[in-house]
Amino acid sequence: MGIYQQFIEWVIYHGGLYAMILIIFAETGLFAGFFLPGDSLLFTAGIYIHELASNFFNAHYDALVFFNFHYGLILLFVIVASFTGNVAGYWFGNKTGPVMFKWKDGFLFKKKYLFRANEFYQHYGNGTIFFAKFLPIIRTFAPLVAGIVKMPKKNFILYNILGSICWVTLLMLSGHFLQSWIEKKYGFSLKDHLGLITIIIVLITTLPVLYKLIFRKKEEKLKPATKQAK
Repeated sequence: MGIYQQFIEWVIYHGGLYAMILIIFAETGLFAGFFLPGDSLLFTAGIYIHELASNFFNAHYDALVFFNFHYGLILLFVIVASFTGNVAGYWFGNKTGPVMFKWKDGFLFKKKYLFRANEFYQHYGNGTIFFAKFLPIIRTFAPLVAGIVKMPKKNFILYNILGSICWVTLLMLSGHFLQSWIEKKYGFSLKDHLGLITIIIVLITTLPVLYKLIFRKKEEKLKPATKQAK
């Protein structure tokens, strides 16, 4: 996790808001971005939101300020990146069509993830675009599937807006307010424990996917046995 943590810190300190916007856009709309750490990056960005705002707006204000207008603008920019990323994915899927299911696996494309996103869509319908925001990998391929199956644009835009707002604000504000509260109450910073935080976030966000995959494999193994018994 050391490299993972260093990557996130490098994005915050060196790439700043521009790098964040690019990563969130890629992870939510470009199938090549399925490996990017969206959840961890958003939470960590909330912890470092003061530094992000200071660097981007070249502003100087009290580091202990609870919230200000510039923080709100950063949230808005990242929400827009998430929304437009999904729009790009939807457009690409709509133009490419079912032919994507016949593509061969490559370094930047894994067909199995496309199938999983399709199964998720078949189960949750239009709500997939909202729920997928909180699931790694699925959120990258969900807009592609929505475009392939010709999900109505009005429904897509609605769930995309709601999902982007909830995903970005929940993670970034959680990081910001938790950092502020812990620092004031206990006198230590979450910035010193990013490795542990990253592990926890990865586990929380991937457990639902792993759970589904494990039980799906068990069901697939049971089906042949059931057929033979009949």
